Amino acid sequence: MSQTIAFIGLGNMGGGMAANLLKNGFAVRAFDLSEEALAKAAEAGAVRCASAAEAVTAADAVVTMLPAGKHVEGVYQGEVFGAAKADALLLDCSTIDVATARRVEEAAVAKGFEMVDAPVSGGIAAANGGTLTFMVGGTEQAFGRARPILSAMGKAVIHAGGAGNGQAAKICNNMLLGATMVATCETFAMAKKLGLDPQTFYDISSVSSGQSWSMTSYCPVPGVGPQSPSDNGYQGGFAVGLMLKDLKLASEAAALVGASVPMGNAAESLYQLLANRGEAGRDFSLMIEMLEGK
Repeated sequence: MSQTIAFIGLGNMGGGMAANLLKNGFAVRAFDLSEEALAKAAEAGAVRCASAAEAVTAADAVVTMLPAGKHVEGVYQGEVFGAAKADALLLDCSTIDVATARRVEEAAVAKGFEMVDAPVSGGIAAANGGTLTFMVGGTEQAFGRARPILSAMGKAVIHAGGAGNGQAAKICNNMLLGATMVATCETFAMAKKLGLDPQTFYDISSVSSGQSWSMTSYCPVPGVGPQSPSDNGYQGGFAVGLMLKDLKLASEAAALVGASVPMGNAAESLYQLLANRGEAGRDFSLMIEMLEGK
């Protein structure tokens, strides 16, 4: 008999993730504050629910995909803990601060639940295509239970350690991504000013020691490298506002543990400038235009 999953938060990422659970034989009870998101989930075969509490009452597992720590804590403390079955597995796939993730997981364990934090890497296309990477924090036993559910939505499911470690891995990864994208953008901008053809510079650097994912998989220069948001007017992909959110979470975490992150802090400042220019909704590789003075 297939498991029933309560899915709370059916936005750009959650909608595709829930659809992949349905495609892989899970039953889904869906809730979102957006009528449009709920209708889309119902079209894909999910059961519409009027509240998070209603969604979780008959569920074997609960998956949440919410904007921030306050929403995650509010939903679990306010609705999920009181309505979920005693043996329900709880999976939070939101990207939130480490401290809140650990606090919610501790509260879940205190109430007898098993819970993991399982933030994702990969954008909307990966969510729709079921090719996300999940970084999972929690006990070995909870991870074992969570793996089949997460595997239905992603290509890689990696146990990062105890509670909150999924979030820690996600923000460390995205801080590295943010910093390397800035470096890639400023380098292409400088190469151009020095008279180097962008394609020629790509051909050289992509097979040299300066190579990075930001260059060879997501080149910020239109017409260079594989298809990326730069070829579509920097639309789609990973929004500046989301990168800024992750860099702020990384800064908070660094301050919490006394880690020195000068490159992360510099990247955060630059993405804040880009967001301040009204570009929060466009792809984060748009950084190149700001560095070129456009």
